[in-house]
Formats: sequence, C-alpha cells, structure tokens
Amino acid sequence: MTVQELPGAAAYRPTPPPAWKPLTDPAPLLPDPEPYRVLGTDAVADADPELLLRLYAELVRGRRYNAQATALTKQGRLAVYPSSTGQEACEIAAALVLEERDWLFPSYRDTLAAVARGLDPVEALTLLRGDRHTGYDPRTHRIAPLCTPLATQLPHAVGLAHAARLKGDDVVALAMVGDGGTSEGDFHEALNFAAVWKAPVVFLVQNNGFAISVPLAKQTAAPSLAHKAVGYGMPGRLVDGNDAAAVHQVLSEAVARARSGGGPTLVEAVTYRMDAHTNADDATRYRGDSEVEAWRDHDPVQLLERELTGRGLLDEEGVEEARAAAERMAAALRERMNADPELDPMDLFTHVYAEQTAQLREQAARLRQELAAENDQHGTDGGAAR
Repeated sequence: MTVQELPGAAAYRPTPPPAWKPLTDPAPLLPDPEPYRVLGTDAVADADPELLLRLYAELVRGRRYNAQATALTKQGRLAVYPSSTGQEACEIAAALVLEERDWLFPSYRDTLAAVARGLDPVEALTLLRGDRHTGYDPRTHRIAPLCTPLATQLPHAVGLAHAARLKGDDVVALAMVGDGGTSEGDFHEALNFAAVWKAPVVFLVQNNGFAISVPLAKQTAAPSLAHKAVGYGMPGRLVDGNDAAAVHQVLSEAVARARSGGGPTLVEAVTYRMDAHTNADDATRYRGDSEVEAWRDHDPVQLLERELTGRGLLDEEGVEEARAAAERMAAALRERMNADPELDPMDLFTHVYAEQTAQLREQAARLRQELAAENDQHGTDGGAAR
C-alpha cells in the first residue's frame, strides 16, 4: 500500500519542518564577482610599507628556494619536488598571517609556506628525499605533516580547531589545498563539519588552473570554487592569488573572524603553476607555452617589486640585497643537501606507537641482533648505517 492509497491521503498536505528553511541568508556569503586586488589599486595606499617589504623579501627567497629544490631533483638529491613557482604569494601570505600558537595544515606543494613559517629548509625537504617520517616534529612547529594524499589534512585541521575551541584555546587552523583537492570527499566533509561546529579554521584553495593535467573546467561547473562555501553556510572570498598584499589582507580578515568566534571561511586564491606538476611531469602535453607566458606578465614577485619601486619604497640596492640573501639561503641548502644523511635502521620502530607493542619489541630485538652480527663480520662500528 502506498501513501496515496492510505485513508485520508488526499487531504494529507505535509508542512515542511523548520529545519527545511535556510539557516543563513546566502547573500553575505557570496564572493565578489572578480578576484580582490590591492596592488595597482587605491587600496594599496592603506597597505603597511613594512609588511610589503617583508612580503617582497620572502617572495624573492621563496622563488630561489623553488629553483634550488628543483635543481636538487635533477642532481638526484631529491626524489621529487612539487614546485610552487608562481604561487609564492599564496604560500608566503598563509605563513605570515598566523600567530605562533596557530596551526598550518599544508598540502604536498606547500613546502614554501612551511619554510616561511620558520621550518628548517632542509627539514622541509626530508620527506621528499626519502628519509624518515616528515623530517620534523609537527607539534614543535605547529605545522602538520607535508604529505601527498589529496585533502586528507582538511578534516584534521577542522578536528584540531574544534578541539582547541572546546578547550578554550585561542588557536586558529589554516588549511591549504589545491583546486584538485576540492574534488575529494575530504574537502566536502571538512567544510560541512567546520561550518556546523563554527570551528576556527580557514580554508585556502590555491586554484592554479590544473589538477596535474586536468583543467578546472573539467572538475567543476561552479561560478568559482569560492562559491562552494555558500552550500556549507560559510563566507567565500575570491582573491588574486598573485597579489601578495591582497592575499595577506583577505587571509588576515578570515583568521580574525575565526579567532573571534565567527566560524570558518573559504578563500579561493586564483594563481598559476608556472612549472610542471612535479619534475616527473611533462606539462607541454596539456598546456601551451603561450598560456604560461601570459601568466608571466602577472608574476607575483614582479607585481610587488614594481609596486614598491614605483612608490619609492624599494631601490636597486634593496632588490640586490633581497636577491643576495636568497642566494645565501640557496647555497646553504645545496651544501647541506649534498651531505649524505646518517640513518639508523632502529628508527624504523620509533614513533610507530607511543608504547611499543610486543611484536615491535620482538622485531626490534631481531634487527638489533642482525646488525650486531653484520658489524662483527665486517669489523665495522655498530649502530647507524649510512
């Protein structure tokens, strides 16, 4: 028997429950129709000159870091490196808007953001050279592990931010993801939980045009990725991802909103990946040189340099000073990465569990015996192996 066949069905006119009604007016949540900009507009007059100069120095250093890390892959010192050349404004701004107590949740391409937040440049590359774990202690630096699964860090960011709020800790989590990551289920789950819980978290989507070789148009039909925020009940912001001042301002406002109890924000930064997806990718198979060259005219380093020199805040000496500092960083990185790391096989059993299981203790004892026997056979010093 169907509902229509039940007695009195003709008079049955259910009223939608209150939960059906929109909880939020969608209009204030909608992003601007065009990416927000500061450089080259009247808004730049309100920008802090010291902040602009710091952003510039970090951008120059970041550009050189990307180039040096890419070179290390060609020398066999790194297994892989996902360059963020062209996206430095997003990376640097994300690091600089956070307080020391806050947490950064990067994606695999966000090595530069981790370094700008204070992580040792070599430790940031440790995972990519095939060494142990993440190469650094996430709790010490308040930077979640750099890892390659797409968008898995987003629910973790929400969980940490929600837990901090429940404990009364004044902590904000900033989670970074690429446009490709927005097609993952973790992205949608994270945004939904964050909005329902009003968690103090900011989602930064770096829309660099491609998920490896898949253009954005083949991933979504939405007006912008920032529009996706409305469906979860949080504001969406659209910003020029190559305008360092604009990205810093928009993220600062989102972080302040989260810290004050206003809940999460989704920020889409429109940028471009100048290099290939990684050193293992051939980008010429899915995009033309003319497209890349067009974006070079909107290079984040050059945009800020032109603004600063035009306003008399930066001269040729200042430019050379920033480049020289970046070169010193690159030289130190080369020297340290060219040294073979000393690896201890017993580290295989470290950080697996807080307390080792009986099985792990048995395996560790067996390996220790095998290493001792090998050392006795070859007359070498015990312990670490190169």
